[in-house]
Amino acid sequence: MHKVNTKVQKQHLCAVTLLGNLVVTPEIRYRVNPVAAISEITVATSAKWLDKKTNLYKEWTSYHHIKVVGDLVEQALLTAKKGDVILVQGYLSNIKQHNIKANNTIEKKPLAIVHAIFIQKFNKGYTQAINQVFCSGQLTSTPKLVTTQNNKSLAQVNISINQQIFSVDKQCWQTHAVERECHVWGKQAQYLVEHAQLGDSVMVEGKLSYFTTADKTQFIEAKNVQLLF
Repeated sequence: MHKVNTKVQKQHLCAVTLLGNLVVTPEIRYRVNPVAAISEITVATSAKWLDKKTNLYKEWTSYHHIKVVGDLVEQALLTAKKGDVILVQGYLSNIKQHNIKANNTIEKKPLAIVHAIFIQKFNKGYTQAINQVFCSGQLTSTPKLVTTQNNKSLAQVNISINQQIFSVDKQCWQTHAVERECHVWGKQAQYLVEHAQLGDSVMVEGKLSYFTTADKTQFIEAKNVQLLF
């Protein structure tokens, strides 16, 4: 990883591509003013790796919450069923969900999702999953180096992504901001901790992952990171 000489951009790139299977048959609803179809689906992607300790392959499945609005719903989801293969391209976003707390009060908490700008359905069957994220952003925390139980180096840092999204409803461009935690491994982790500072711009290539906590918080597991300044 090395620094690249460029000017800090106010607007950032955010592109997510997923190919996986529908977890449940989509439910479609319609809103008014303006009239539009809406569906919130869950797509599962799986990854396999070799466990060197046991010499056996293990599999990890990630479940991605995806919001689909407008013509895309009727073009791709009207006939979609559980298990169908779904190809999605979109960007990171948040929606509000209702959580009931212990004292019976209701709190609105943001849920990290992917907002689809393209979606295509294929017949049910096996396919090699795709889980890719390309984004640029600014560091909103100082990178912290952590050593895992397997004696591997991991850098944890938060990045803010400001995207320019065209609103179909309002027929104008709007700035859409999200923040995600990013995990960086190995030599790149060490470099990031030694050279990155709060407010630096970065380019990240990786995949979407989720903590095993109850709220399944979404984060970016980086494959490549570039510092930009």
